[in-house]
Amino acid sequence: MIFEENRTIEKVWEKWGYVLSYFIFTTILFLILALLNKIPESWAYLYVMGITILIALMGVIIKRLLK
Repeated sequence: MIFEENRTIEKVWEKWGYVLSYFIFTTILFLILALLNKIPESWAYLYVMGITILIALMGVIIKRLLK
């Protein structure tokens, strides 16, 4: 018997890893900025999420431009 590797499960876990890393990075960034009083009083976690997604998108764009 020859067993084939199931790549779909690997891809699903890889995407979950990216999502988990995104939330961990966003949370750490939010806590650091809050402890240093660098966030305006009216800002919430969602604003920091927006900043983080912009950083991630810029990384993807730069990666594609360099290929």
